[in-house]
Amino acid sequence: MALSDLTASRRGRRAGTADVTARRPALTPTPSMGAAGVSPLSPAGVPGEAQQPAPELVEVEVGGTALLKCGPPHALGNLSQVDWFSIHKEKQTAIFHVRQGQGQSAHGEYEHRLSLQGPGATLALHQVTPHDDRVFLCQSKSPRLQDHRIQLRVYKAPEEPTIQANAVGIPVDSTEPEEVATCVGRNGYPIPQVIWYKNGRPLREEKNRVQIQSSQIVESNGLYTLQSVLKAQLVKEDKDAQFYCELSYRLPSGNHMKESKEVTVPVFYPAERVWMEVEPVGVLKEGDRVEIRCLADGNPQPHFNINKQNPSTREMEEEKTLDDGILILDPAQKQHSGLYECQGLDLDTMIPLMSDPQELLVNYVSDVQVSPEAPEGVEGSSLKLKCEAESNKDLEFQWLREKTGQVLEKGSVLRFPNLRREAAGGYLCMASVPSVPGLNRTQLVNVAVFGPPWMALKQRKVWVKENATVSLSCEASGHPQPTIFWNVNGTASQQEQDPQTVLSTLNVLVTPELLATGAECTASNSLGINTTLLVLELVSLTTLTPDSNTTTGLSTTMVSPHARPNSTSTEKKLPEPESKGVVIVAVIVCILVLAVLGAVLYFFYKKGKLPCGRSGKQEITLPPSRKSEFVVEVKSDKLPEEMGLLQGSSGDKRAPGDQGEKYIDLRH
Repeated sequence: MALSDLTASRRGRRAGTADVTARRPALTPTPSMGAAGVSPLSPAGVPGEAQQPAPELVEVEVGGTALLKCGPPHALGNLSQVDWFSIHKEKQTAIFHVRQGQGQSAHGEYEHRLSLQGPGATLALHQVTPHDDRVFLCQSKSPRLQDHRIQLRVYKAPEEPTIQANAVGIPVDSTEPEEVATCVGRNGYPIPQVIWYKNGRPLREEKNRVQIQSSQIVESNGLYTLQSVLKAQLVKEDKDAQFYCELSYRLPSGNHMKESKEVTVPVFYPAERVWMEVEPVGVLKEGDRVEIRCLADGNPQPHFNINKQNPSTREMEEEKTLDDGILILDPAQKQHSGLYECQGLDLDTMIPLMSDPQELLVNYVSDVQVSPEAPEGVEGSSLKLKCEAESNKDLEFQWLREKTGQVLEKGSVLRFPNLRREAAGGYLCMASVPSVPGLNRTQLVNVAVFGPPWMALKQRKVWVKENATVSLSCEASGHPQPTIFWNVNGTASQQEQDPQTVLSTLNVLVTPELLATGAECTASNSLGINTTLLVLELVSLTTLTPDSNTTTGLSTTMVSPHARPNSTSTEKKLPEPESKGVVIVAVIVCILVLAVLGAVLYFFYKKGKLPCGRSGKQEITLPPSRKSEFVVEVKSDKLPEEMGLLQGSSGDKRAPGDQGEKYIDLRH
């Protein structure tokens, strides 16, 4: 088949391996036939007689059944004596005899594969093999007819073609065609045709450019295995070329083809250009992982060096790299900023190539400095904190409370015009670059306010069990940092919570003496002392409710300085234990009292002695002796910073009667 015919039969686009039917070509003679496609023997086997017409063509696939009809259709029903012969390599061999409609196979290769179909006119050849591709002769003696010849054509589709690419690679400067790939098609009959393609276009042999060398092997079963080798001279543009082979073969249904998968072949060529790539792309900052990579348009890639300009000498100096052509900056720092270039050296041509220099800028913020480094002052004085930092970009400053994260001030200066104890604690200065998201640095500074120790309560009850071990805790704050002592013997430990706060824990056995005296913790520094008394009371079974603060073994109580200083603080006592029966009786009495009070009020209202709904206001007063019994406790959920941390000069004014007992803890 012509190459142009096969190309025209291909699909418009490839979709993997295909099997496409095309127009059936004209029959061509085979080696087993004469020049005219007929046997050289006459019906009587005598040379020189008139040649017979072309044999009838019968096509069948391997493994199928071939029906061989003896003569034209109008004479098939009257044949009573017929002899069948096979003709192979000009040798005629009897294979089957028909007498009075009964058939008998001759001994030989067809002995068990022949049978009659109908009244002796049609011979069936079963399990056709490639060896059956030959001419069969039918001779009728009763009635006497002209010999009838049948050309049996046998076909077998080859397996899917396999392709193996050259994995070593092909240099573009090769003077002779190099092996590109090998295509193999197995178990086909007859021998299929092979066509090579590059990027979907068929390749034709060209002298010193493209060579196709094909060979075949005949298997023991008569099938063919075809092997085809493509050799070509490749150029740089072939580095991504897709090569594949196609097997074109014939079946009774027409022409078909099968395609192999596509392969690429390494193509080697020298580099002509070198360039640099930086990841991530865009604005860089300190702490980023930066990768500088050198690339070239050659294959294989040349050997690379990465050079950086020395800011002092302005000379390019080689950087140390772990991988050839890759420099990792992790984390990137401001000293990594500068001018970089890639240098490539092709080991085959030994020609050095340089990339264009590229500026690398790593944005930074220097370490933040706060002055004074250890700020401190006495109550009522003023204090100013100043924050400084450097950057290659414009900076913004802001101050935050360490524990809450609340922004207190925007700017580099934080002022305390009237320093109070509540202002003691940690503050963060943050220097950030708005134009570079995520670029910032912070510095923590602790403000200390001189004062004697602060403790939460003057006295506190602790529910304990006799002969059990109890853990008592006491916390105090102050500047200088206080030290805590206990007036009872036990195992004490002290931990520093922050530069101004300490926590002391005492493990002690509950004895009758301890129950009688209680435990006292004393905090002292150079400016004074403060104490808290822990009163121990035994817990009974009636007090073991879910809300109880006691445990059956080791119990803990802690006195925190973050409430109100214990100079005149009001203690919130634990409820006294009482039985459930007493509670029930109290509830019933309250209900009865409310009922009686409601009846009395209704009676006075009916009599008109109550001012309800009338204009004017009346003041209900209490006896002076009872006014002092009403205590109102006001609590605020606001954060300390919202309670006037940075108040002005007027912030230290106090209302009449204020004895300095108000306390706001700004360390939480």
